[in-house]
Order: sequence, then structure tokens, then C-alpha cells
Amino acid sequence: MLNYYPKWKYLMVIAVVLIGALYALPNLYGEDPAIQISATRSGEINTTTLQQVESVLRSESIEPRGISMEDGQILIRLNSDDAQLAAQDVLATELGRDYIVALNLAPAQPAWLAALGGQPLKLGLDLRGGVHFLMEVDMEEAMKKIREQMVTEVRSSLREEGIRYSGVEEDGNDVRITLRSAADLEQANNALRNTYQGYTTDVDGDSNSLRLEMTDEYLQETRVNAISQNITILRNRVNELGVAEPVIQRQGQDRIVVELPGVQDTARAKEILGATATLEFRFVDTENDLRDAQSGRVPFGSRLYDVRGGGQQLLENRIILTGDHIVNASSGFDENNRAQVNIQLDSAGGNMMSLATRDRIGDPMATVFIEFIATGETTEDGRIDFERVEEVVSVATIQARLGSNFRITGVGSPADAQNLALLLRAGALIAPIQIVEERTVGPSLGAQNIRDGLTAIVSGFVLVLLFMGIYYRKFGLVANAALFTNLVLIVGVMSLIPGATLTMPGMAGILLTVGMAVDANVLIFERIREELKEGRSPQQAIKHGYDNALSSIADGNITTLIAAIILFAVGTGPIKGFAVTLAIGILTSMFTAIIGTRAIVNFAWGRKKRLSKLSI
Repeated sequence: MLNYYPKWKYLMVIAVVLIGALYALPNLYGEDPAIQISATRSGEINTTTLQQVESVLRSESIEPRGISMEDGQILIRLNSDDAQLAAQDVLATELGRDYIVALNLAPAQPAWLAALGGQPLKLGLDLRGGVHFLMEVDMEEAMKKIREQMVTEVRSSLREEGIRYSGVEEDGNDVRITLRSAADLEQANNALRNTYQGYTTDVDGDSNSLRLEMTDEYLQETRVNAISQNITILRNRVNELGVAEPVIQRQGQDRIVVELPGVQDTARAKEILGATATLEFRFVDTENDLRDAQSGRVPFGSRLYDVRGGGQQLLENRIILTGDHIVNASSGFDENNRAQVNIQLDSAGGNMMSLATRDRIGDPMATVFIEFIATGETTEDGRIDFERVEEVVSVATIQARLGSNFRITGVGSPADAQNLALLLRAGALIAPIQIVEERTVGPSLGAQNIRDGLTAIVSGFVLVLLFMGIYYRKFGLVANAALFTNLVLIVGVMSLIPGATLTMPGMAGILLTVGMAVDANVLIFERIREELKEGRSPQQAIKHGYDNALSSIADGNITTLIAAIILFAVGTGPIKGFAVTLAIGILTSMFTAIIGTRAIVNFAWGRKKRLSKLSI
């Protein structure tokens, strides 16, 4: 038989279509407006929290569609956007700073479909929206951090040069250095004058002091760099979250806009984006008694720190190294199967760590985790008020001289180690940031434009179906079935891809592939018509029509696929979205237009031995 498919080919086509339809199905159920509650470091999600949430909602007469607790979070499904906003306001007030109360959109597909991995296709901000954050940077804290780092670097430089000094301290944005003698003052001036770009030296011979003064140009450059560094780090953190096509840009002097299209876990997004985390490595004070310090007699040059999990530790004020020198961090397990974080430093950090630990082998070294948490209040001068939380996460004995690669242990659970590694790997924000505005974003083109666009899409699709059905008759109906199946497969494949987001340019890519799928069927059907005109039998016309049109279809689609790959490789944002849907559409359209329609044609006409004519 000329036009015959073995059973396995029919089963393959049916299996592909069913799988595509299965994973496209969640898009029919839509999403519910929801509230997602997760705990900060000081909070905990448990049944008591769940009962408190239910009590608060009842007191405000807010009827949720459903409340569930899983994976350490509470998800509340609401019946409307107004109920969602009302629930967020009251819960954020009642639960306080120990919990993150975030807006969300929860997929409404059945549990059995979710268990199979079925999730609705994520839509971009220009279609469905996503999460919009407006963040404010505390520039005063940024300058304070830079001054502290400058003091530490100046002390290290003086020690390396063997210059004796009585003190190095902050003085406004400048650094004031007091030397032991006039000779030390001259040596320090020569050593530091050309070392630090953006600073000038001012010598006071009467008091043997030297001032490193920050120039106005360098002050302005530092402020700009603080914003730029925070933007870069936020981009890295968004990449860690796996969000497609994010928008992260500066707004004004000290604000940053972050838009996350199609994001699901908004609570985790707030936690990761808003966290300002870094490390400090300090030596443990072993010369003084911890109990004396706990009773209030803290020795000069040392400080008492809380230990994560309970207890306290007395540490030296001298900072060995800060987290600014960390270039990579990963979580893992030590030889005792305990969670650890592997740290990699830059060359400067490696040298500083090596010099500091050279003569301290056998001494304990503590890892201090520092985090700034917004209090939700403002200071008298209108700035954001942050609480600086410092805790010792690890104390380990130095077994050998350390360098650029080492590890810290005792960081808690594997999840704590993974979270800490993520924050350190993405970078430490140079200044604390506070989310001053959060909202879900509707279509940027407006609801009316979206409705008009969908109307145009549906109208165009229907016209194509009518044309194919009328012009090619029964074969046109076959093409229409393939065209509809192609759309289902595109949606199903995109729903399966983690992080894939459909945007307006992506919809344009889908429409283009619909036209290309029709072109493929038109080539095949016109070729069949030509074969019939040349006097071939209907069975021979079908076979030669598909065989001869295949090379032309393949050439056209492969060249377009190459263009799509190039667009994805060199493009950004909307261009990538267009390229992804175009590439997926090309592959699915070749399957439906060639293999899919051939299977239907073979099943409908190929088994007929005495076929006198075709409805084409």
C-alpha cells in the first residue's frame, strides 16, 4: 500500500497530541488571587500560625476560597482582587515583621493535574502582569559601609609598610590617621598619597596626623556606583530565582524598580531580593573570660555577639575580612554529613586571609552573618530605619594557613546553607534596600488593547480555518485539525519549560508559526493537485505530493529556525520571547503539518484500494 502508516506511528502521533493536550489543559483553569505567607529568620510557620491567620480573616469577614499549609508556607486563595488586597493589609499588620505576607496568583488546576507536573503557562507583565517592586536604597548606610572598609584597608596598608600609628578612625567621609612620630607621618604620607584614588592627603605636622579626604567627584561616583552595584546584584539574584525577562532599572537618585513577570513564589522573591547579607570573619577573644563579658564587663577591643541557635561569643573587634571579597559560594556537606558553605575569595581577599591566619594557627575564628532588616519606620530625617542583625553562624579552629578557598561549617540546616550560599554567590548589597511599594501589574497596553488583540487573533484564526475548509474541502478540514493541534502543542511545550514566559512578542511568534503551518499544508495540497492533473491515481498523488513537498517545507523551516536561534542568542527581553515561541512553533508545526496530517490522510484515504477521486 502506497499510503500506509504502521500502528506504532499512529500511536506515536496520538501519544504526542495527548501529552501536549494534557500539559496545555491547566491553562483552561486559570489562577486564583492569593496571599502567600512565609516566615522570616525569627518567625515560624506552624499550626498556631495557621489558626491565627484563620482567626484574623474571620474577624474581618473575609471568606477565603481555601487555606493550605505546605513546604513551610501558608497559601490563602481568595475570591477576588479586592479581597486579596484587604487580606494582605490586615494580615501584614497582625503578623508583624516575623512573617512575609506577599501577593500571589495560585494556579487553579486540579490536584491530580498538578501532581503530574501540569502548570499554567506564565504570562509576562504586558499580558497578565506579575510582581512590581519599588525599592529604596539607604545611601547613608552605603557610605558608612564604605568608610568602615576604608578604615580597615588603611590599617592593613600601614601594617604591611611597618608604619607605627596610634589610631585610624572615621571623620565624616574622610579617614583620620594619627602617627607615632614625624618620621612615621612622612612615611605614611608617601605610602598613602598615591595609593587611594579619589582621596587627597592633608598633613597636620603639629599633631602628627594625616587626613585622607574624599573628593567631591569621588563622593558622587561612589553614590552612583552604590546604585549600580545594587542593580547588578539584584539581577544576579533574579537569575537565581529563574525569572524570565525581568525588568530591573534605576528610578531617581536612590530607587530601583524590579518587575518580575509570571513569578510564582513572590514570598521567596521578596526574601531574596530584599535581604542585605554579608559575612565578617573575626578571631575569637580567648584571652578574656566570656562569663565576665556576659555580666557586663566587656574588655576593650572586643565585643559580645549572639550565636545562631543560642548562646553568646566574645570576638575581637578587628575584622579579618568582609564578604565583599567573596566571588563564589556553594553549599555542601562535610565529612560528618553536616551542612557547610564553601567560600572562594578574590586575590586580594585571599592575601588578606593568608596574612591574618599566618600566625594564628590553632586559634578559633568566627564567621559573623550580618543582615539589615527594615523596621517599617523612618528616622527623624526621613531616612529608612533598619535594624542591623549580627549573629555568629560558625566557630572553627584554624588548622592551617587559609587562602582563597576555605569552608565554614555549623551553618544550621542544608536549607540554611543553601540560602546563605545563594545570597553570598549573588553578592552582598552595598547598602540596605527596603521594598517601599509592591503591587501586581496589569497589562501594560491596557485591558482594552488586550481584548482587541485577542479579538483580532481569534478573527484571523477563524478566517484561516474557513478559507482552508472551503478551498481544500475535506483536506482543508485535515489542515484545520493540524492547525488547532499545533496551537495546543505550542502551549503545552511552553507550559513544560521551567521559567518560560509568554509575552506580546511571544504571541506574535505563535501567530507567525500558524501562518507557516498553513503554508506547509498549502504546499502539500497544491502538489497533490498537480500530481492529479498529471494523471496520477489519487493514492500516487498523495504519496508524491507529500514526498516532493517535504524538501521545500524543510528548507523554509530550517532557515527560519536558524534565524530564531540567532535571535535568542544575541537578543534580550522581548526579542528572546519572540524567538522562543517561534522556534517551538516551527518544530510543532512541522510535526503537525507533515506527520500529523499524513497520519489523518493515510487513515482516511490510504486504506481505500479503489479510490477514484479526492476531496481537494
